[in-house]
Amino acid sequence: MIEILDTTLRDGEQTVGVSFNANEKLTIAKLLLDDIHVDRIEVASARVSKGELNAFAGICSWAQQNGHLGRVEALGFVDGGLSIDWIADAGGKVINMLTKGSLRHVTMQLKKTPEEHIADIRHNIELAQKRGLEVNIYLEDWSNGMINSPDYVRYMLDHLKTMPIRHFMLPDTLGILCPDQAYEFCRQMVQSYPTLQFDFHSHNDYDMAIANVFAAVKAGFTGIHTTVNGLGERAGNAPLASVVALLNDHLQEENNLDEHRLTHLCRMVESLSGIRIPANKPIVGDSVFTQCAGVHADGDTKDNLYQSMLMPERFGRVRKYALGKTSGKANVLKNLEELGIHLTPEQTKLVTQRIVELGDKKETMTTEDLPFIIADVLKSDTAKHDNIHIINYSLSLTRGLKPVATVRISIYGTEYEQTSTGDGQYDAFMKALWKIYDEKLGRSHPILVDYKVSIPPGGRTNALVETVITWDNNGQEIRTRGLDADQTEAAIKATLKMLNIIELSE
Repeated sequence: MIEILDTTLRDGEQTVGVSFNANEKLTIAKLLLDDIHVDRIEVASARVSKGELNAFAGICSWAQQNGHLGRVEALGFVDGGLSIDWIADAGGKVINMLTKGSLRHVTMQLKKTPEEHIADIRHNIELAQKRGLEVNIYLEDWSNGMINSPDYVRYMLDHLKTMPIRHFMLPDTLGILCPDQAYEFCRQMVQSYPTLQFDFHSHNDYDMAIANVFAAVKAGFTGIHTTVNGLGERAGNAPLASVVALLNDHLQEENNLDEHRLTHLCRMVESLSGIRIPANKPIVGDSVFTQCAGVHADGDTKDNLYQSMLMPERFGRVRKYALGKTSGKANVLKNLEELGIHLTPEQTKLVTQRIVELGDKKETMTTEDLPFIIADVLKSDTAKHDNIHIINYSLSLTRGLKPVATVRISIYGTEYEQTSTGDGQYDAFMKALWKIYDEKLGRSHPILVDYKVSIPPGGRTNALVETVITWDNNGQEIRTRGLDADQTEAAIKATLKMLNIIELSE
């Protein structure tokens, strides 16, 4: 059984620009423990700030009430008991004590001998026991210790192995190891100290964090540290989603993790951290279950030739087929099938040609764009995208007052008008629009779940703005794009496109 410690709320918060407040930390902690079933979470660093203390205390209180307190851990230091008191007073039960795993760190940073460091550690463990805390030990800079001072590492473990320590946590602090080194060093630890519980804590500076996790587990380690989306110091840590797939598929190691909720967790952390998930991020990136080449779509139609056991449904996702210059007829047919649109072979050929032309111009296309492309190419009523028009609107922004929007819209030839305030111009526009749907039409409307704005490099004030909005329409995900020199206008264009897509599907 492989045990996972997720340190998103400690090491992950060391990502530049990331700081979670108390409510956000509790939300993530609940998702990790209750939804994903991570074995342990490291949620704080002792003595960092008052806010950190309040957040840690809140998580401990919730964990105590729900039987999880033994799974909540905090980083502490060899500081004469100050960290121990900080953790215990907040309601914590587990300290992850940071000690030195390389001779250079002991002599240069602490200015102490190994003997003095061991004596300090022993004293702090005794203090922790008196306060009722369980103790895990980090050997900071262990990877450099194994490379440059292996005798020191063995000296530390020889003196610590008889102490009441649950987990010996061995970090590749600077992300310097390659898989061969990780395997060899971890194997030495397991063979020399077979009764100890070892955790591997990898960093991704050489983009080998996951490969090193693979090596550590192959060598016999039964504990792995992760962060959601690979957040962490510098290049980050091993991403939780990638570790789960690695354990289940390549190593076939038993674990407690629930794959299906991973995408939800990763997107929640993306939102709260402000760190975007790259589109090509394995498992959870927007593009990783999207086939672009037409030959791939054709192969999937013919007995799933381009699919592996890494199926999107495992992670609460679905496979998609991109539209662009490498699209073939098979890609178009897959998208038409998703939309429930039927074309003749000649019509499909014309639409495919148009998509390739747009792809050559670097146009971004989605499944939701397809009805508009069809209408443009065939000049037919296949896509009734002109059933809803925005006749005009007025947006006002005055300092010290809430923005106001007045919207006049035509729906199947009938005009409606509403006015509303909002927290921003687009928010005011949307509230006025939804008033029409709620009050005049008595209809439900989709929920905005993601709003992404991008502009070309250069920072020109007249640069075109691309706004991509993701909507949830009764469980169906719709993504629409608007392009304009004005950000609000781009968002309105994306919104109008969404409204017509919904009309088309009803």
